[in-house]
Amino acid sequence: MAGEAEAIMLQQVFFLLLMIFNQRRQRMQRRRRLRRFVRDRRVLGLNPAALAAAIVIAQGGPQIYRSVWTRERSHHWFQHIVLETYTDIDFYRRFRMRKAIFRFIVTDLQHVLHRSDTRLRAAIPVPQRIAIALYWLASGDLLRTVADLFGVSAASVCHVVHDVCQAIVDVLLPRYLTFPSGERLRETVQGYGEKWGFPQCAGAVDGSHIAIKAPVDGRTDFFNRKGYYSIILQGVVDHLFTDINVGWPGSVHDARVLRNSSIFERAERGTCTNIPAVILGDAAYPHLPWLMKAYPDNGHLTREQLIFNYRLSRARMTVECAFGRLKGRWRCLSKRLDVDLDHVPTVVTACCVLHNVCEVHGEHFDDQWLVPADDRQVPMQRCQAVPNASRDALARLFVDEE
Repeated sequence: MAGEAEAIMLQQVFFLLLMIFNQRRQRMQRRRRLRRFVRDRRVLGLNPAALAAAIVIAQGGPQIYRSVWTRERSHHWFQHIVLETYTDIDFYRRFRMRKAIFRFIVTDLQHVLHRSDTRLRAAIPVPQRIAIALYWLASGDLLRTVADLFGVSAASVCHVVHDVCQAIVDVLLPRYLTFPSGERLRETVQGYGEKWGFPQCAGAVDGSHIAIKAPVDGRTDFFNRKGYYSIILQGVVDHLFTDINVGWPGSVHDARVLRNSSIFERAERGTCTNIPAVILGDAAYPHLPWLMKAYPDNGHLTREQLIFNYRLSRARMTVECAFGRLKGRWRCLSKRLDVDLDHVPTVVTACCVLHNVCEVHGEHFDDQWLVPADDRQVPMQRCQAVPNASRDALARLFVDEE
């Protein structure tokens, strides 16, 4: 019995010495890594307190025990309630589209958004990733609210929204947001002539402010005349968004945004349309051969000019209606967009693409969602009218049609 007790004691001493040896080896490895970091990254010039703290950490300390390393995800609400029991109407009210269009988007983005499982946990399925992003874009709810609903963390919702929006921009934008050409352009021109009585029109251009949280740098540039921080979304619209420019600070004038956009460059080169056509703008924009605006109100407009201004204003309702439907369908744009400034253009662009997807596939729009157009409050120019033979000819034509 005494021999067995001594053997057990020697075994315990051996394991104790082995544990001490392993701890010393781990501390030496941490010290080597720290010395290598100091040598490679040259951190000797950093704050001495921070460097001392790094040395203490490298020398080791009490082991940190965590009660929960990963939280278990729950897919019950989406997988078993939404997909299996929701009707098309229920699904549409929450995700702004029917199940068929949702499945169509999932198929298109599957190869981009697929993630592999890890040893720690299973990846979020692609349908649920897209549903998370659509729900947040449609509701604008807090990230933690969406996280609780879908059984994931708020950080996961944030990453998923950015990933899905980037995938939409990369995959769907080239197919659903392009300036019309060929037969589609002829249909657009014909539509403006038949519905609004304005010939040779390829669309209307306007800008809309998207509220954002105050940026850290250059916040005064983003403070607009309406009293909040924003970026500008410039859109060219027929009944869809055909060209957009996103990201200019809210204090920038609409005319400057236009002059620095791709549509301006193409139109000035004469490569925008393959048939003679104009784009309609409001008083904030310059009068150009391809950009037609109303006669400036100098208090002495003729009957021809008044009728022309009315026709142009009526035809421009397409762009104002498009902005209202865009913000009504994707409510995150009608309130402050609480994402990093670097991600704002991607989120806004993705909403424009999804708007076109819904319009192309005939998704119903509930008029209760409609958001009124921005109160632009652009001062009308009280100066001599810019001579323009095309505008004068149209004004005479409109009078003859009355």
